[in-house]
Amino acid sequence: MVLETGRPIAQVARDLGIHHGTLGNWGNAFTRAHPEPHDEPSPTDQTRVSELEAEIRRLRMENEFLKKAVADSGGQRNTCASAS
Repeated sequence: MVLETGRPIAQVARDLGIHHGTLGNWGNAFTRAHPEPHDEPSPTDQTRVSELEAEIRRLRMENEFLKKAVADSGGQRNTCASAS
């Protein structure tokens, strides 16, 4: 009931008429005996994650470069003056 409903151990124990420590021990024993499955990412997923991390690094470098370029220019814009 604790795992399925997310209700506090003390509340479930009170509803069942047992000591909360006993229920906590049962819950701990259950979670040790039935650990959550940990799916390993597939090779395709690992490759995609690596590609995305590389792209993030590249974009961060470009962003920093652009920030420095704007700061160095003093906020001035390059404009083309039309000749009359």
